[in-house]
Amino acid sequence: MNGNGSNGNGGAAAIAAHDTVIAFSIPARNARGRIARIGPALTAILSAHDYPEPLCHLLGEALVLTILIGTTLQKEDGQTTLQAQAKDGVVNLLVCDYRAGEIRGYLGFDPEKPMPQTGAPLDDFFGEGYLAITLEQASADERYQGIVPLEGRSLSAAVQGYFSGSEQVPTLCRATVAPNKAGGWNAGGLLLQYLPHGEAGNIRLSARDDLPDWDHVLALATTVTGKELTDADLPLEDLLWRLFNEDEVRVVPAIHISRGCRCSPQHIRDVISRFSDTDIAEMRDDNGVISVNCEFCARIFPIDI
Repeated sequence: MNGNGSNGNGGAAAIAAHDTVIAFSIPARNARGRIARIGPALTAILSAHDYPEPLCHLLGEALVLTILIGTTLQKEDGQTTLQAQAKDGVVNLLVCDYRAGEIRGYLGFDPEKPMPQTGAPLDDFFGEGYLAITLEQASADERYQGIVPLEGRSLSAAVQGYFSGSEQVPTLCRATVAPNKAGGWNAGGLLLQYLPHGEAGNIRLSARDDLPDWDHVLALATTVTGKELTDADLPLEDLLWRLFNEDEVRVVPAIHISRGCRCSPQHIRDVISRFSDTDIAEMRDDNGVISVNCEFCARIFPIDI
């Protein structure tokens, strides 16, 4: 395994096991991917709300998927948002976003409705709904959004369907969430893709029926277990070696992941200042204060403006 001139299969050079995502490629097989694990950051996000256990698993999976997608598709100055929305399910809104190593997420649900069991199909949580993946590049003022039905056993399956269908890139997507020994949560995920030859002027993937290199790495990647993805004692670089040691695997420096909510009194003042004087007056309470609730971090900001 190579990464920026280093060789090895883990050991002292292994990449940290917590709150980390690394990009890798398997040049001989025309494959690329991301592998991620979050622990403290995930625990901080989930502990901000009193979510039932099945929803902790659901939101944790969404957060890992957002990291995998964001570090695959966006540039450094962009933001990736994963949003699942429905009308008739227990969950009415799930939204996560990733930007420059920071992740945040929130889930809205109806506590009066029967709660599905952990691992239940998406229909049990959302009913009929959709999954939207939005990419925003700040420097270029560009915005792209892809929308697919909320279908499949899991959010991982829905994301895999998004890439395979909307992007026409053969993709494997896995994500798992588990409680840890410290009373918090760990989550891990793997995103593996076959590089689209058409981007280099070669024949489009959709015109090919035989993809032996993809079949090979896919067979290896599907052996990954949920325990391996969430085990903080197993460095991610070691896990990559375990999966793909038949070929050279190139890795790039790890990206540290942290919980990051961009709300602040100054940011909120800037947003409020864009409203008319009449609207601002209507927002104020009897004491002249505007109370702004941030669902992401479960904090109320009293703004005097």
